[in-house]
Amino acid sequence: MQFKVIAEYFDKLEKISSRLQLTALLADLLNKTDRSVIDKVVYLIQGKLWPDFLGYPELGIGEKFLIKAISIATATDENSIENLYKTVGDLGEVTRRLKSKQQNSGILGFLGTTNTESLTVEEVYSILSKIALTTGEGSRDLKIRLLAGLLKRADPLEAKFLVRFVEGRLRVGIGDATVLDALAIAFGGGQSASEIIERAYNLRADLGNIAKAIVEHGIEALKSLKPEAGIPIRPMLAERLADPEEILKKVGGIALVDYKYDGERAQIHKKNDKILIFSRRLENITSQYPDIVEYVSKYVNGNEFIIEGEIVAVDPESGEMKPFQELMHRKRKSDIYEAIKEYPVNLFLFDIMLYNNEDYTTKPLEVRRQLLESIISPNDYVKVAHHIQVNNVEDLKSFFYQAISDGAEGVMVKAIGKDAIYQAGARGWLWIKLKRDYQSEMADTVDLVVIGGFYGKGKRGGKISSLLMAAYNPKTDTFESVCKVASGFSDEQLDELQKKLMEIKREIKHPRVNSKMEPDIWVEPVYVAEIVGAEITISPLHTCCQNLVVKDAGLSIRFPRFIRWREDKSPEDATTTDEILEMYNKQPKKKLESPTVDESV
Repeated sequence: MQFKVIAEYFDKLEKISSRLQLTALLADLLNKTDRSVIDKVVYLIQGKLWPDFLGYPELGIGEKFLIKAISIATATDENSIENLYKTVGDLGEVTRRLKSKQQNSGILGFLGTTNTESLTVEEVYSILSKIALTTGEGSRDLKIRLLAGLLKRADPLEAKFLVRFVEGRLRVGIGDATVLDALAIAFGGGQSASEIIERAYNLRADLGNIAKAIVEHGIEALKSLKPEAGIPIRPMLAERLADPEEILKKVGGIALVDYKYDGERAQIHKKNDKILIFSRRLENITSQYPDIVEYVSKYVNGNEFIIEGEIVAVDPESGEMKPFQELMHRKRKSDIYEAIKEYPVNLFLFDIMLYNNEDYTTKPLEVRRQLLESIISPNDYVKVAHHIQVNNVEDLKSFFYQAISDGAEGVMVKAIGKDAIYQAGARGWLWIKLKRDYQSEMADTVDLVVIGGFYGKGKRGGKISSLLMAAYNPKTDTFESVCKVASGFSDEQLDELQKKLMEIKREIKHPRVNSKMEPDIWVEPVYVAEIVGAEITISPLHTCCQNLVVKDAGLSIRFPRFIRWREDKSPEDATTTDEILEMYNKQPKKKLESPTVDESV
């Protein structure tokens, strides 16, 4: 098939603003496409060479080197190209004009480029793939030479869209949904086949693969398509509501409620000994999480499965969750194994879509969750998402407050029953997100009193590694628990802390301490520490300002971090409960009876 056919259709598509006309014209192109290259043509229409999930490199040619390749191909100096680009604003159009000028002046023959042989789709795809896959010493020059050779052979219109393809700016207005509709018209008998094709695409997010399956086996073959380990499924999405009462009504009055973790959503595939991890955008992120690969291999049983969960940064000693920013620190590290040590993670699983070649996307949530729980061996690294079943608003609110207090973003309310299937690629009322927005850091630090300690795990096993902290209530002359802090301590500070706390250790809680939480050891309320956190939240676990904002709940500091000891302050000089309440009330959007929701999913 000649590449010129694609270029001509791209030229027509660029000039159309009606989506119906776009779809019809694209369907016409697909009809004229040789079946042997239908997958390649679909990828080119998408502006890519292959699905993102394969993890293959991109073309790797920036604007500077693209201009150099155009210069070689058109015998035009780079400054002239750059000046024309500033005027035209489109390198593809610049290349078309330069090629047309060559053609009209007869310079092509002088350059030894006569275009006696037209470019084919196979040739273009092969050369572009070679450019993308070329690495190592001298790769940049080879990429430029390969592209320049391709542009020399291209006619003006072909060159225009080749350059745009390399830039990643085809400008033809085609999205995946338009391609799906065009496939339905071209090979499914009409728009009515769109639903069948879309379902197939949701289960196997590879449009080229789907197009090839249609032309080789027919539209009916897609009806029996099921997930395949190694090809990601488009993730199920959640609706958004701010009112817990309305949420519960939407899901039928009863629901499974999961913590919504502040981490990275991950779809994990296993086939025999091979494990792959895909992001929410279906990009292959396996290399970023070799520790997760190891944990899944050890603790999730089965030869073939697709499971889904959240990768969350944690404190290795306390097990407490850390914010998403910690994962971002990890991604910036060049040495992944050093990053694993500095920023360890846990995996919290919440769904399963395939198990030992059986499709679980069509099964109810309760069945999926039961299977998921049954295949995980006891361990400290891979767990099922913390969850409860609720049938009333008060329990939903309470669990929501607990999730926030524990470091989660909020909760996911999920419908249960026979219709609660996994709707791949869809946003519906089977899942509803309830989540709080919060500031990145409290405006002020607070000074809190140590009232207890918790033993750590791992290398800090046997050592107190996190502290139960309290604010002072001058009205009752008591210390009310407000958070548990585990981060910010150096190893030297932790070593010093052991001695400090053992000297003031108590067998029972101090009579001036008010705490629902039970630490491993109680201590005299003597030491004061400066603490900073993300925000002040409602918490059913802490007693600070209990019942002053919400019945049976107090206030807590989310993601607290130790700054320094305040040896200049006595316990009674610590931040008061009234001050904590005032800080809470000054925060924007902090009426937890009407929590805000996330807009991103």
